[in-house]
Amino acid sequence: MAHKITTDCAACGTCQGECPMGAISAGDIYVIDPGLCTDCGTCASVCPMGAIVQE
Repeated sequence: MAHKITTDCAACGTCQGECPMGAISAGDIYVIDPGLCTDCGTCASVCPMGAIVQE
């Protein structure tokens, strides 16, 4: 089960740099590619907004 970035995202980029799979894309609200996400949880643990949840 992949993680998802919610509308609480501030687009700070912290998660993108920490994702070991390169599954996070930049935008107004960042997006996680479920096909690349291995559900490691690294992104959720570094998100300062708490905007990343498990689907």
